[in-house]
Amino acid sequence: MLVTTASVVIIVIVAVSFWHSTNPGEADKLNVVATFYPLAYFAEEIGGEYVSVLQLIPHNTEVHSWQPSISGIVAVDEADIVIYNGADLDNWFETDILPSINQGNKIIVDSTEGVELLEADGLLDPHTWISPYVAKQQAQRIHLALIQKDPEHKQYYDQRWQDLKAKFEQLDNDYVTGLSNVQKDVIFVTHAAFGYLAARYGFEQHGVIGLSADEQPGASVIADLVDMMLNHTTYVVYVDPVYSDEYAQALKYTLDSKTGQSAQILNLYFMLGPVEDMDYFEQQESNLNNLKLGLEA
Repeated sequence: MLVTTASVVIIVIVAVSFWHSTNPGEADKLNVVATFYPLAYFAEEIGGEYVSVLQLIPHNTEVHSWQPSISGIVAVDEADIVIYNGADLDNWFETDILPSINQGNKIIVDSTEGVELLEADGLLDPHTWISPYVAKQQAQRIHLALIQKDPEHKQYYDQRWQDLKAKFEQLDNDYVTGLSNVQKDVIFVTHAAFGYLAARYGFEQHGVIGLSADEQPGASVIADLVDMMLNHTTYVVYVDPVYSDEYAQALKYTLDSKTGQSAQILNLYFMLGPVEDMDYFEQQESNLNNLKLGLEA
């Protein structure tokens, strides 16, 4: 017997509805779906005990090219609030999920709406959450959605938002002061995902891979970056440890061979999930410490 995709969706919806009816504790909470870790983390920090947050993309998974499952689409359809990044990061959400759901009974949050977005090579830079200054604006949109959907608990959400806002502002201040007096003004990374950090805190980035993680750079890209690093007398390469360090190792090998010095490979996290028991803010603090080393603060 043939089973259509629509039939599967209906079956899963019925199952989810039954689960809610038999789990009243969860049914009393706002159902929030976020596309990936930072947004889910912010929603949990603000929503606390009154939200149940589902994250569509597993921790530390490439976001750009991820494809939703049927169960993911159903979860979005069941949600009270749906949060996505926008800025062309998770455009599969807009093209594949939004047309498939009933949008009338939920709040859909484009978390970068109103954010001053950066562009490079004619593309929007989607890596907004990596900057605490911009991430605070994204989290504020989540806060506003929660109090709109659940005004009964506004005071609770307001207090938790103020606590989270203070953490963002302290971190932003730490970046401003920590990078205010540096000897270098450029960093070299395997993936150019740090444009919002660079714009906010006064340095430049150059990446083996540009904004799109799907690029396949050739040997000439490595050679050009090595020349730039030599011109800047910079011997630090940054990589997110969740991803392959192949390009970082190639840069290090070439630099070591040409200079006789031992180039360093340091971590800069993308905050796509907990890493080594570090949450979003702890990874941010690690990033700041490693930027201080590379920029010679």
